[in-house]
Order: sequence, then structure tokens, then C-alpha cells
Amino acid sequence: MGPPHPPRERADAARNRRKVLDAAAALFAERGVDAVSLDLVAAEAGVGKGTVFRRFGDKSGLAAALLDEREQQLQRAILCGPPPLGPGAPPVARAAAFTRGYLDYVFDNPELVRMSETASPGARFRIGAFRFWHQHLAVLLGEAGEPAARASVLAHALLAPLAAEHLLAQLAAGAQRADLVDGLVRHAELVVAGC
Repeated sequence: MGPPHPPRERADAARNRRKVLDAAAALFAERGVDAVSLDLVAAEAGVGKGTVFRRFGDKSGLAAALLDEREQQLQRAILCGPPPLGPGAPPVARAAAFTRGYLDYVFDNPELVRMSETASPGARFRIGAFRFWHQHLAVLLGEAGEPAARASVLAHALLAPLAAEHLLAQLAAGAQRADLVDGLVRHAELVVAGC
């Protein structure tokens, strides 16, 4: 029989979800994430506040939903895209390509990523995509010869400086995006090559 299929989303629920996401994206781009409330998003989308709260919970849930599509694109590229981001390249090259790809993702959506990572203590580590990024790096470190327990710790060490809060603080302190990318890519290369 196979596993049960998840229930299909009702057409009206799917339309409302899309209206809320479109309204949130437009408002966040226009006013900034911090200046937008869920009440405002609901009004802009033409739905009730309860619809937004039930579907997304809070602003960080809305941010996570907006980020989901971009995260899936990066995940697909890692799993089946061309090397060096996808399979077929040595671990050092793949770790460097992942770092570049992840930084592009964060720099394209810095406030949304920051909010999704800092909504509550430990929020970053509960995001499903974070677990995927961590596992990917741990596997690359294992391929480079690192024992599994240490690979897990090193994967966290590679992801720590990629946190949006850290990146935004660096930019606010005067760092240039290109320098941040180059430095963090080099860091990933050194860690993975050192295994």
C-alpha cells in the first residue's frame, strides 16, 4: 500500500497562503521586516488575522515559509546539480561551493534569515534546512577522512560564522561582502582540507 499521502491543501487555503506570502514579501521589501506586523500582512492580503496566525504562527514562521523555496533550490543543487556544488567534486571544492551558495542565499534575504534564526533561543538549530546544511557538511568532512563525531562538531563550526546575525554585524562594522565571502570560503577550504 505504501505510506499515506499527505492531505491535499484546499484550493481556497492555497490561494490564501499565496496571497499572504505575496503580501508579506512585498511589505517586507517595502518597509523592512521589523516594521511589518502580522496584522498588516493580513490586511494587505485581504484575509483575517486568524488565517495568518493559524497558518504561520508568528513572523518567524512567515519568514521560514518565504525562505522555503530558495532553500529548496540550494538543496536540489547540492543533491543533484553540477559540480562543484553538486556531486562529483572533491569535498574541499564542494564545501567551498556550498559556502558561496549559502552566503548568496543569506545576502539575498538577510533580514528574513536573521528573523527565522533568532525568533527564539535555538531557533536556528530547529530549522529543517539547517539540519540539511549541517548533514551535508558533516558528510563532506567524513569523505575527507574525519571521524563522524568530529565531523559533526566541525560542521557546526563551519556553519556558525554563516549565521545571518553574525554576517549583518560584520557588514555593519564595515566589512565588505566580497571580503566576507572570500574569507568564509577560505575558512571552509582550510577546515575540510585539514581533515
